[in-house]
Amino acid sequence: MTGFDIHWVRSQFPSLGQEVNGQPAVFFDAPGGTQVPERVIDAMRDCLLCSNANTHGAFATSRRSDEILAAAHSSVADLLGCDADEVVFGPNMTTLTFAMSRAIGRELRLGEELIVTRLDHDANVAPWVALEERGAVVRVVDIHPEDCTLDMYDLARKLNERTRVVAVGYAANAVGTINDLAEIVRMAHAVGAWTFIDAVHYAPHGPIDVRALDCDFLACSSYKFFGPHCGALYGKREHLMRLRPYKVRPASERIPDRWETGTQNHEGLAGVAAAIDYLRELGCRSAGLQAGTRRDELLAAYQAIRDYERGLAERLISGLLAIPGLTFYGIRDPERFNQRTPTVAIRMESHTPRELATYLGDRGIFTWDGNYYALNLTERLGVESSGGMLRIGLAHYNTAEEVDRLLDILGELVRRP
Repeated sequence: MTGFDIHWVRSQFPSLGQEVNGQPAVFFDAPGGTQVPERVIDAMRDCLLCSNANTHGAFATSRRSDEILAAAHSSVADLLGCDADEVVFGPNMTTLTFAMSRAIGRELRLGEELIVTRLDHDANVAPWVALEERGAVVRVVDIHPEDCTLDMYDLARKLNERTRVVAVGYAANAVGTINDLAEIVRMAHAVGAWTFIDAVHYAPHGPIDVRALDCDFLACSSYKFFGPHCGALYGKREHLMRLRPYKVRPASERIPDRWETGTQNHEGLAGVAAAIDYLRELGCRSAGLQAGTRRDELLAAYQAIRDYERGLAERLISGLLAIPGLTFYGIRDPERFNQRTPTVAIRMESHTPRELATYLGDRGIFTWDGNYYALNLTERLGVESSGGMLRIGLAHYNTAEEVDRLLDILGELVRRP
């Protein structure tokens, strides 16, 4: 079978069968964490059952742990388009970013500059702002509030020969904007700066190729792309070897060992590899692939995901824009939907975001309210003090019927006396 088979996709995710107050649950909370395929659950269980030992031992369960870690590094390397030894695992993207920012901070000189943006999750802001303690100067790039896109002219104005790191998101977790990373990386490298990319929100929606981007670092979290709670970081090999990590003795000086402090989450990494295996099968089924590399299969999966999610996003956004009294944040022009993920943020007259999320949640539709750690953005848009926004985040396991159900409920809410 070829083409996107939503019935097969949904059959892979056992949690989608839940109900709330007699209604099927609708998971529009994907930007906060996606659901996982059954094979991820099985892989984690099997790891704890058959491979529950620390690494590098002279016995069977330890050797199996070594194999699990090697498989996870190889799988994520194919996902990101890099080599296995350029992948570093940790608890989550935030922790990995703090670790890398501290190491980079060791080399900063007084008055050198770092650039962050108003569009990003604070996990790619706070670790760099913390380096002000070492005398670094942090510059913040503004946005265009009318469509929540990055102000590239402001970025150009703030870049200079003192800039050492440009920290930016691949896609905005609050409003879905996909940044022009190729241009951002080019601009940063033109002044000798490194780029640190937060790809957490983008990873479930589109393909990543760190070689093509030429970025210096890129971080993501597997629980946002159908896996368990683990973080992964790509770094150019020369950077991972040059920088000095904070680590215990006598930890190995090989990469990625020198960056992976302490015992890793073995069962989690087994789940990461299984999540990527799910994407491989989705790619094979969607494109009818019979023989190809894992990278080919993953690229085919993301093409199918993007095409399917584009249809859902068009349906959702056009329906939302037709609701009276609704304020929509972000890109709304269908001709520009290649510049956004299917994540939208709204407000509605006479209802706080928490009231909307509660109203929907009682009817089995899961959404997020607040700032989702995109604090710079909600402050810039002037909504932080009044509850932020309601975020509706689609994933490829959602359906058109679920989108229509959400729109019907919001329409009913508007029509209530």
